[in-house]
Amino acid sequence: MPNLLAYIALALWPVVAWQMWKRLDRARALIWTILGGYLILPPIAAFNFPVIPDLDKSTIPNLAALGCALWLCGERISFLPKSWLGRVLIGVYVLMPFGTVLTNGDPLIFQQGSIQGMKVYDSLAAVAYQLIALMPFFLARRYLASPEGLRALLFALTAAGLAYSLPMIVEAVMSPQINVWVYGFFQHDFFQTIRYGGYRPVVFLPHGLWVAFFAFMAMTAGFVVLRRSPPEARPKALVVWLYLAVMLVICRSAGPVLYALAVLPLILLAPPRWQLLMAALLGALVISYPTLRGAHLVPVDQILAYADTLSPERAYSLRFRIENEELLLARAQERPIFGWGGYGRAFTHDPVTGQTQNIADGAWVILMGNYGWVGYLAEFGLTALPLFLLGLAALRLPRADLSPWTGAVALILGANMVDLLPNATHIPFTWLMAGALLGEAERLANLRSDRLAFARREGLHGGKPLKTVI
Repeated sequence: MPNLLAYIALALWPVVAWQMWKRLDRARALIWTILGGYLILPPIAAFNFPVIPDLDKSTIPNLAALGCALWLCGERISFLPKSWLGRVLIGVYVLMPFGTVLTNGDPLIFQQGSIQGMKVYDSLAAVAYQLIALMPFFLARRYLASPEGLRALLFALTAAGLAYSLPMIVEAVMSPQINVWVYGFFQHDFFQTIRYGGYRPVVFLPHGLWVAFFAFMAMTAGFVVLRRSPPEARPKALVVWLYLAVMLVICRSAGPVLYALAVLPLILLAPPRWQLLMAALLGALVISYPTLRGAHLVPVDQILAYADTLSPERAYSLRFRIENEELLLARAQERPIFGWGGYGRAFTHDPVTGQTQNIADGAWVILMGNYGWVGYLAEFGLTALPLFLLGLAALRLPRADLSPWTGAVALILGANMVDLLPNATHIPFTWLMAGALLGEAERLANLRSDRLAFARREGLHGGKPLKTVI
């Protein structure tokens, strides 16, 4: 059980956020309100009140950032993007719980028990949670929608990686205990922290896999900083990046290491245009993944055979996940539109006791089970929308308009989407990156529109048309 300090930390975070918004520029204040809360606040612990969603490390920083923007800065925040598709996806994402509740009022009956049906009360809380979850998306679109904002995001990730490395080293050596020491409880299964003859650090995140993906983001950001540093600053930046690379390795997770091996060559060798196109391709592949799995176009057997040559233990774990996903997919297909809702209804159950028979790890299969295709396409589509719009901008705009900071953040978001297939790492910082990239995509679209309008005016007045590719 969380101790008193855990609840004090949650209660004080709005005060911390308020001070940051008073002392920092708005871009950095927003980044550190969301990123700092994610890294420091206790997992699992939450204030539970009727009707409203739980107030925890995901929702409190989001609400604190919104409150600071509205009341401290007096800002007017736009909640609707310019893209009609973006508006549709936001509307569906927020309102889809109503459809799930209306189609899941029936209880699940077993010989020795039952699971209740969904009620209108459930949809109200779920809709409120969906709105709160999107706050980093809306705010980042307002404050980080520029190459400078994306640069600040990457520098913040690098700095956060350096700061978080200290507790990570402690836990890699002594075993994951910091959350126990500070907040009084361990947040997961301790056995899952033991990998490759050592310990995965967990610190204050839900699982070691979350720490490993954060280490990947920080290391990638550090590499971009190294790549874009002036010559006199590169020795220091190189040391920082090498240190962050070591931190990624001590997380003992193969997935983030593979992401790094794929992303770093693109950052080193590819221009921003190709980085944006590759990120858009990753988004498209992830969104189509359930269809590919259902059509048996994903070479599961070959992947398992290759994993077995690398590590029989890891191959067994992967096989277990895939077998569970097949069962959960079959269950989701029984109610494919709006899913099964909450209370564990999306799992298969023992017909006598009602005991759950599955474990769901990937965000994609969790969404398919809980909210069906509507929920899946809304959340994953909204996350990938900035990647698609930036990919379109990469095809239409000249190279000089495309920032390397934009390409790097797009690749990190694309890797995050890939990680949603094995893990549920759709975190507030994911929405922050997506919102920042959407704002940048809209800025580039406006830039192109202004050039087209100028070219038309020049043509009407007999002037010379622009030489720039538009």
